[in-house]
Amino acid sequence: MKKHNFNAGPSILPREVIEDTAKAILDFNGSGLSLMEISHRAKDFQPVVDEAVALFKELLHIPEGYSVLFLGGGASLQFCMVPYNFLEKKAAYLNTGTWAKKALKEAKGLGQTIEVATSADANFTYIPKDYTIPDDVDYFHITTNNTIFGTELKKDLDVHVPMVADMSSDILSRPVDVSKYICIYGGAQKNLAPAGVTFVIVKNDAVGKVSRYIPTMLNYQTHIDGGSMFNTPPVVPIYAALLTLRWIKAQGGVEAMERRAIERADMLYAEIDSNKLFQGTAVKEDRSRMNICFVMAPEYKELEADFLKFATDNGMVGIKGHRSVGGFRASCYNAMPKESVQALIDCMQAFEAMH
Repeated sequence: MKKHNFNAGPSILPREVIEDTAKAILDFNGSGLSLMEISHRAKDFQPVVDEAVALFKELLHIPEGYSVLFLGGGASLQFCMVPYNFLEKKAAYLNTGTWAKKALKEAKGLGQTIEVATSADANFTYIPKDYTIPDDVDYFHITTNNTIFGTELKKDLDVHVPMVADMSSDILSRPVDVSKYICIYGGAQKNLAPAGVTFVIVKNDAVGKVSRYIPTMLNYQTHIDGGSMFNTPPVVPIYAALLTLRWIKAQGGVEAMERRAIERADMLYAEIDSNKLFQGTAVKEDRSRMNICFVMAPEYKELEADFLKFATDNGMVGIKGHRSVGGFRASCYNAMPKESVQALIDCMQAFEAMH
C-alpha cells in the first residue's frame, strides 16, 4: 500500500532527493568514499556549500549584503542567537504559538522584550492584526508559520523597524522580500532537508552592533567569516538541502511552490468545510497552507480515534494533531504531491459515507 507522508517534521522530501542522497552516502562523487566519511574541507565538498548558498540566493532573490549560513542546533538555538547578536536595548515579539513563545523566552534572558500582541486567548487560532511596534526596538520577531496551531503569515509585513523571522516550516513555499529582514532562520527538516541543519539568512551590516560579549559559536560573524565551516557542519543534510534546492528550481522556483501550496490547501480546506464530520481550527483568513489542522465536529467527537485508525489503515501517515490542539494535522510541505492530498480527501469522504 502506498504511504502518504503528512508528518509535521522531519517530513516528506522529494523522492529523487532521498534516492540521490542515498547514492552519495554509498559513494560521493565517484570518490569511493561515503558522503558521511569525507572531510567537510575536502575539495569535493566546498562546491556543495557554494552551490547551495548560490541557489538559496537565486530562488529567494536575496539582495547583495546578505550571507546564507548552514549551522547546527535547529531553530531552538537561533532563539538565543538572534537576541545575542541583535538585542542591545529592546526587542519586540509577536506571540502566535508555541515556537514564538519559546523564542520570546530566550530573548527575555538577554534584555528587555515586549510582546506586542498574542493570540493565546483563543489557543493561537488566529494571527493578531492590530498592534503597535515601538519605534525604538532593535528588531521585531515573527514566526511566519505555526506548525502546531495551523496559522500562517502569507505575506511579508510592512513595518518600520528591522524584522527577524522564524521561517522553519514555510521557507521556499512563497516569494519573500528578504530586504525587509535582518535575519531569517529555520530548521530545515520541513521544507528543505533531513533534520540536522539550520539555515540562516543574515544581513551582514546588522551584525556586530551589540556591546555584549557573544560566545564564539553564537556569533553570526564567526560563521559569516568561516563560510559555515568554522566547525564541522552537518554534511549530509547540507548535501540533501542542495538537492532539494535544485529540485525546487527545476519545478519552477518558489513561485511554483506557492501555486502548488495554494492548490493543495484549497482542496483540503474545501473538504474540511463541506464534510459534516470535520471542522477547521484556525480562522479562515489565517489558515496555514503548510499545516492544515482540523478536528471532528462536536457531535462526532467520539469518532476521532476511529477516523485516525481508518486513515492510518489507508496509508495516511502522521495526521494525528498535536496534543495541545487535538484532532488532526495534515502537513503539506513543498514535496507533498497533490495525489496524497486527494487520497486523504477520499479517506474523509469514505469515512463520512460510513456515518
